[in-house]
Amino acid sequence: MAASMAAAARRLRRAFRRSPLWGGLSRRPFSSEPPPASATAVRDAFLSFFRDRHGHRLVPSASVRPRGDPSLLFVNAGMNQFKPIFLGTVDPRSEMAGFRRVANSQKCVRAGGRHNDLEDVGRDLSHHTFFEMLGNWAFGGEYFKEEACRMAWELLTQVYGIPKDRLWVSYFGGDPKAGLDPDLESRDIWLSLGVCASHVLSFGPQENFWEMGNTGPCGPCTEIHYDLAGRGGAPQLVELWNLVFIQHNREADGSLQPLPQRHVDTGMGLERLVAVLQGTRSTYDTDLFSPLLDAIQQGCGVPPYLGRVGAADEGRTDMAYRVVADHIRTLSVCIADGVCPGMSGAPLVLRRILRRAVRFSTEVLRAPPGFLGSLVPVVVETLGDAYPELRKHSAQIVNLVSEDEAAFLASLQRGRHIIDQTLRRLGPSDLFPAEVAWSLSLSGNLGLPLDLVELMLEEKGVQLDSAGLARLAQEEAQHRSRQAEPAQERGLQLNVHALGELQRRGVPPTDDSPKYSYSLRPSGGYGFWVTKVFQAWRLGCMEKHTATHLLNWALRQTLGPGTEQQGSHLNPERLRFDVATQAPLTPEQLRAVEGTVQAAVGQDEAVYMEEVALARTTHVPGLRFLDEVYPDPVRVVSVGVPVAEALDLASQAALQTSVELCCGTHLLRTGAVGDLVIVGERQLSRGTTRLLAVTGEQAQQAREVGQALAQEVGAAAERLSRGSQDVVEAQRLSKDMGRLTDAVDTAVMPQWQRRELQAALKVLQRRANTAIRKLETGQAAQKTRELLRRHSEGPLIVDTVSTESLSVLVKVVRQLCERAPRTSVLLLSPQPLGHVLCACQVAQGTTPAFTAEAWALAVCSHMGGKAWGSQVVAQGTGTTADLETALRTARAYALNQL
Repeated sequence: MAASMAAAARRLRRAFRRSPLWGGLSRRPFSSEPPPASATAVRDAFLSFFRDRHGHRLVPSASVRPRGDPSLLFVNAGMNQFKPIFLGTVDPRSEMAGFRRVANSQKCVRAGGRHNDLEDVGRDLSHHTFFEMLGNWAFGGEYFKEEACRMAWELLTQVYGIPKDRLWVSYFGGDPKAGLDPDLESRDIWLSLGVCASHVLSFGPQENFWEMGNTGPCGPCTEIHYDLAGRGGAPQLVELWNLVFIQHNREADGSLQPLPQRHVDTGMGLERLVAVLQGTRSTYDTDLFSPLLDAIQQGCGVPPYLGRVGAADEGRTDMAYRVVADHIRTLSVCIADGVCPGMSGAPLVLRRILRRAVRFSTEVLRAPPGFLGSLVPVVVETLGDAYPELRKHSAQIVNLVSEDEAAFLASLQRGRHIIDQTLRRLGPSDLFPAEVAWSLSLSGNLGLPLDLVELMLEEKGVQLDSAGLARLAQEEAQHRSRQAEPAQERGLQLNVHALGELQRRGVPPTDDSPKYSYSLRPSGGYGFWVTKVFQAWRLGCMEKHTATHLLNWALRQTLGPGTEQQGSHLNPERLRFDVATQAPLTPEQLRAVEGTVQAAVGQDEAVYMEEVALARTTHVPGLRFLDEVYPDPVRVVSVGVPVAEALDLASQAALQTSVELCCGTHLLRTGAVGDLVIVGERQLSRGTTRLLAVTGEQAQQAREVGQALAQEVGAAAERLSRGSQDVVEAQRLSKDMGRLTDAVDTAVMPQWQRRELQAALKVLQRRANTAIRKLETGQAAQKTRELLRRHSEGPLIVDTVSTESLSVLVKVVRQLCERAPRTSVLLLSPQPLGHVLCACQVAQGTTPAFTAEAWALAVCSHMGGKAWGSQVVAQGTGTTADLETALRTARAYALNQL
């Protein structure tokens, strides 16, 4: 028996190593039985099983954008949203604090960070960047190993009908170094459930001890595997379900301590389960992907998907199928949850995913422009019932994907042009400059992946300066580390043991209700009942907090009810508000938003606050929810309408005013906001706009600054309309336009007014520059005629011209050469304090050694100055009190070359 168990264990270990690549071609059924239910039915059966048979509460999937967890780029496991329970930090008043047994289907993204499957997607038949994790949880010892194993076995064998002899299980075999005994309890549970003894095997901590991270809750796990081979031959195993028994905590020193409470945390990938139940060797051959693969074939006109991998996949066509199908699912889910392609963090990862999808669709599948966006409706149809946010945001997803696809294709075209230009300047053995490659990359201007740049160079037989590129990457990393915000000092942090001990002793949670103990005095000021309160700071925060609610409401009134908040932050000086937008706000929209807030402030409406049961708020039309955990009871803040009326389903009041769930402190009347001015606006990423605003006296000052600058711009426009016959005066006016532009760009002023003045100044600057060019051209023509009268026809003109502008001097040189094409010209123009301007042009057909740049350099060096230009035209400056000697030097150099 022991020998057979050891042999089985060796087979199982070999199978484990093979399991990530399911092997073989896809579209090969496991048995002759017809495939059972659809993926939707499989998902529904899981949820119904735990809800109806075992009393679990079904909770919705959390957003893939982590809330309050900087350790994650994306939500990558079903347990992420329950980490406060595992860590003992859950708000005891929150709905989550009451969770005992729950189940759900969680959207997960594994791309970037610790769990990154991005580069593997497409290479095999099983990896994905987006997948769905089916899970059930028991918190605080609600149930533990025996119940969890029994439920899992019941679901797989009785509900899904998987043959028992195709299932293998593993359990934790102990870790003597950590002082952990084997989990014989799990082994015995499986044996009691009827699992064949040869199919129950033990493994060490690497396989069967689950940890949240380097520190934190952890515990042994038992895994259920499916044997693809079936009867006969060595098992070919794929993991289906991981049941984790959280009972320890990994301390900072590496030791393990028992947790005050035990939890069950399980996870089973839906895509893999559906593949098993539908009798296919590939997750891509399930009905979760087949509609997408069919749409790709129809949209690109390529041969059908055959599920080939490696060398068998000629031209990487099937790999491209898998990449595009996976990535469009990830893009759709992420954008629906508010993560849009951007320049850092998770948005940057999403940008790479989109551009990887574009590369494979255009270069391998030869997809037409706009193809990726056309796949979004297929994703929505496949997943929209399970995740309604996909249907809600489908139009926005299509727009963002299509816009970014078009931008990337344009960048790709410009990148090829820049590469070709650069190659023309290189010698046969030169390395491609690292600086140019960097400018093409995601870290530079065009946003092309560096591996794509290297591939484009490889196709042309050119090698990249990899050492130089590594140096630039290091410099960029150092620059970013210097620019990074300093880490905030951490206050007292209670770990899970300290929190458990406090609960054991019956110490109640901190009561923060005194922060709401303040009142509005008849004089208009506020009285605070708590004296550790800094009144000026608190009042500033209250003012900005109420203003933030009004701004949120005003944005929805202006942009439409579907407008969603993406985040906010405030301090006594200003507030920041991130909002999901289809496009940047127009000046008219910004002004309308301000006007809506001003109207509410001017009416000095009452601000009502009341704690109510969380269940009362879930179906109120217009009530703003964010994807975060709220306490129960929850505090409701309503402007102008009593909370009870706002929550009345028949009143529709929440659609007409600002009503939000909020635990912060607020003004008691809106009038104290005084005024609100949006003073800044920028795109964080496609689809997300960040607004900065000030209130009260600062808002008034911003309006005054805006009015003053508007008057200056008006005065400049009037000066320009009068015209000028003097080049110097026109140049002075142009400089004034530049100064005004800088002032408008940096001033604290209404953003709508800034945008209007910026647009006006662009027009005025163009008009000023046009006027300057006309005056300079006219002045140059006059001086050209004078010079032609002084000089007879010949190969050389060297002379002085009176002008204050180097631009005019260059124009005179060019006009002389146009009138006398066989004549080379160099002109000097004396300036105050001995400064001299220089411009020259050599005639066509002169000797190759006679260049304008060398001529100007010879003259300007003589005057202690510098020169620049090309072989034909050049200019420079210098300083001399002896202009005649400089002219003689110019003539001598030219005659020597001629």
